[in-house]
Amino acid sequence: QEQLKESGGGSVQAGGSLRLSCAGSGFRYPDNCMGWFRQVPGGEREGVAARDSDGTTYYADFAKGRFTISKDNAPNIWYLQMNSLKPEDTAVYYCAAEFCVWGLGDAWSSHEFRYRGKGTQVTVSS
Repeated sequence: QEQLKESGGGSVQAGGSLRLSCAGSGFRYPDNCMGWFRQVPGGEREGVAARDSDGTTYYADFAKGRFTISKDNAPNIWYLQMNSLKPEDTAVYYCAAEFCVWGLGDAWSSHEFRYRGKGTQVTVSS
């Protein structure tokens, strides 16, 4: 059974950094399309960044230049490095993944992944 688990969330001051990790288990292939999303209570899901299994990456405008999505050499472990954090980055961040053949494309932020984790809280104070 495919599962995803996030870690690395926490509380930081504005300008600080955090690195989130997403560990997948039970997946048939060592790499998959995956994405990082965030959500605040009562708010809509927001795409942060995504990565195809061929290494193509996608970023939301607010994430460009501050966040970096990457993959570990180990199977199905991904990261989101977040620098220069702002209070408006406060949210629950979760990862999602699935096997894909063609890649996510420009619609990555609205893609409904088959599997997702429960999320990790990120709180940025001013």
